[in-house]
Amino acid sequence: MLVQPLAGMLLILNVATGPAIQPDNPASHLSTQQKSAAMQPLVRSATDCITHAVGADPRFGKAAAPTGLGDLIVDAVPSCLIQVRAMIDAFDHYFGEGSGETFFMGPYLDALPTAVSKAVTPAP
Repeated sequence: MLVQPLAGMLLILNVATGPAIQPDNPASHLSTQQKSAAMQPLVRSATDCITHAVGADPRFGKAAAPTGLGDLIVDAVPSCLIQVRAMIDAFDHYFGEGSGETFFMGPYLDALPTAVSKAVTPAP
């Protein structure tokens, strides 16, 4: 439900923008803990942007609305492409080429609905 539209959008985004970080950076000398710590602000920034966009969507919180949280997240991602792209590129930089997309399409999207629902409380 949530993965297919985002996968298509991510493919188009990758072709259009290309990598933003040069692969010659010596990030391979950092420990996994240091790499994860460096990633936290970027993950938080992307999540905060998506959470804000979902919370600002007029469809959010309407009891009779047919649109689910997953659809609201999919609709919110285009307005957060800068943050999402920065997160993916940094993940590639720290953990290897292609790992950012794998992280985004896997663990990140798996945890995103829970993070968004906890952060945004629908208006009564």
